[in-house]
Amino acid sequence: MLSVHQRRAFAGAATVTLALLAAGLPAVATAADGPDLSRFYRQKITWSACKGGGMPKDLQCTKVTVPLDYAHPDAGTLDVALARYRATGKSRGSVLLNFGGPGVGGISQLALAGKDFMGLTNGYDVVTFDPRGVGRSSPVSCGEGADEASNAIDGNADSSDPQAALKVVKKAAELCTKHSGPVLPHIGTVNASRDMDVMRQALGDKKLNYLGFSYGTRLGAVYASQFPKRTGRLVFDGVDTLTEPLSEQGLVSAEAQQTALEDFLTWCTKDMGCPFGQDPRSARQQVVQLVDSLDKDPVPTDLGQQFSGQDLVGALSQAMYSKDYWPTLERALEQLVEDGDTRGLTQLSGGVAFPGAAAAARQGGGLVDEQDIPIDNLPAALMAINCADDPDRPTAEQVTKDIARLRASYEEASPVFGQFRLTQVLLCYGRPKGTDYIRDKVRDVHTPKMLLIGTRGDPATPYRWTLETAKRLGSSAVVLDNRGEGHTGYTSSKCVHQKVDDFLLYGSLPDSGSSCGPESDD
Repeated sequence: MLSVHQRRAFAGAATVTLALLAAGLPAVATAADGPDLSRFYRQKITWSACKGGGMPKDLQCTKVTVPLDYAHPDAGTLDVALARYRATGKSRGSVLLNFGGPGVGGISQLALAGKDFMGLTNGYDVVTFDPRGVGRSSPVSCGEGADEASNAIDGNADSSDPQAALKVVKKAAELCTKHSGPVLPHIGTVNASRDMDVMRQALGDKKLNYLGFSYGTRLGAVYASQFPKRTGRLVFDGVDTLTEPLSEQGLVSAEAQQTALEDFLTWCTKDMGCPFGQDPRSARQQVVQLVDSLDKDPVPTDLGQQFSGQDLVGALSQAMYSKDYWPTLERALEQLVEDGDTRGLTQLSGGVAFPGAAAAARQGGGLVDEQDIPIDNLPAALMAINCADDPDRPTAEQVTKDIARLRASYEEASPVFGQFRLTQVLLCYGRPKGTDYIRDKVRDVHTPKMLLIGTRGDPATPYRWTLETAKRLGSSAVVLDNRGEGHTGYTSSKCVHQKVDDFLLYGSLPDSGSSCGPESDD
């Protein structure tokens, strides 16, 4: 599940490659029980000032080198980008952050939101990274043809020959292979977790201390399963499911984000400047009409591309994760409705100039410059990683049989987000089966106690997922019930923030089942 910022509308996620492979899974990285990875674990890193516009002066950057394929470490390498804020006093090591997605680059997030984590610098270097295939770390992309599969599904899924649309999905996926380079067959959480262990060693830490948000909780759980003896203090905020298929996850997202959109429109219509007037019911109808209108007649953007209704849905989807985005979203919608100006919406979702994805793919495993990160990297990575992590692959016959029922259930869940989410779910069709390791093996971990935080009003990761994941992980899991709203709790609840910092810094854990109350509006 996505946690914070999104680079562009998720319609672009439609054409991730068919070349995804199930990741290999040796539990440790020594020559005794697998390929010799010692050269990766012996590497030294050097920190320097981060380059790029808007980077804080005290944020430092470096890289680690990891195998492209852990089963064949001589077959090529990748560089993974890291950034850190140094400890303000004596450092006890590092705490590694992952901001979610999948597909969200950690470095840009830490640069934007570093103040939220400064308390942790009382004892740690606060470190984050762009996972393989994401951000500066060999970013995947589907190029300028990324909308083809989405359009095929949107236009043909209810026709008498939905298999024709699925053929388009396969053909369009070839563009992802073309534009993404060699990382694509080796993307996914299992390999990203192994990369984190290389980072841990390069950072000089005997054990991994970790704070993961949303999808980052899936990544942390996989690490705990793969490397239980190297696990330190782990915190999972906005806990992801380890068992539910993508079809169920998509339905949950559609329902939750529709509720959040209606809350936004109720808030917006109290303002005389709301572009949809002052009646919440009418505003909901106008949003549906606006999405339909843009799908039929997209408007051009400054980048020479077309901004469709599904692009709008992608931007809305991103803005639903926090009330902090609502004023910006209101202004961006006003610009669109009044002037046909899409800049506010593309900025809201993190859009950047599209330099040509092939430039990134030709880096040969090295880091790319910030300005060369493809505009569709986040949605392309989101789909690539989710499909790599999911073992379910329905046949064309199954999709044909189920499509009408699925579409009806998704559109009932949300007239705005339903089609958008269903399109994402269908886009694993035809891809090689993803790994079954997460669903089958990540359970009953033998690690030190870890803290799991579930927020009752979370629009992306429902509270029940926290309880289900805690049960799967076993006695090591301690649950904190955040009785608030929004996606994740660390940056929105002072109570959650304090309990997380107390655990990471001092090892002080709340009792399992204890709670944080809703934040006051004062």
